[in-house]
Amino acid sequence: MKVIITENYEEMSKKAADVIADVVKADENAVLGLATGTTPIGLYKELIAKCARKEISFKNVKTVNLDEYVGLPKEHVQSYDYFMKDNLFNHIDIDIKNTNLPSGVAEDLDAECARYTALLNKMRQSIQLLGLGSNGHIGFNEPKTPFDSTTHIVSLTQSTIKDNSRLFDNIDEVPTKAITMGIANIMNAKKVLVVASGDNKAKAVYSMVKGPVTEDCPASVLQNHPDVTVIVDKKAAALL
Repeated sequence: MKVIITENYEEMSKKAADVIADVVKADENAVLGLATGTTPIGLYKELIAKCARKEISFKNVKTVNLDEYVGLPKEHVQSYDYFMKDNLFNHIDIDIKNTNLPSGVAEDLDAECARYTALLNKMRQSIQLLGLGSNGHIGFNEPKTPFDSTTHIVSLTQSTIKDNSRLFDNIDEVPTKAITMGIANIMNAKKVLVVASGDNKAKAVYSMVKGPVTEDCPASVLQNHPDVTVIVDKKAAALL
């Protein structure tokens, strides 16, 4: 596990964007595993700028996203489908048909989980981007999620609902369930990139990097992956 500590969020975003850009430059047909949340927004802006400068092209790139809320239609401003279009896809030269997210409004959610796992088995991520929850979750894999899990429906913990409530008008609007890649799907990626910023992530960063490998901290499983880069700002790295 390679750990890079930056001065601030802006530097973290630039370095993380460089890692993803290098993957795309090396393979124009790369499969990018992408994440939502506030942490990746800065690196997505950097990728948009690189694309505008013709440094990289996403024309042949395919993407798979980590997760989606259950019950939010694609058009909802807090859906992750909307987030990805608003923060990345609408601003780069990607074919939208090459982008993939699990559906949180499928009539049969179990069948949707099976479909997405099958897709991931066919489209192994060249790199999987991850944010890090304050309780150590990756994707929506909350503490106690089995390490061998594949795409599944999860009931969100109160800490995750509270973390995400800042994006909604009030906490009662935050969905209580999500569909997420499982930990086994994440670990199948050829390369993993984790970004974290702020002192509220310091405990989770420490547990991920130096703590025991335990389902109490889902991100700790990344210690078992052969190619992980962690980029964190000084505040998130405070306990390392």
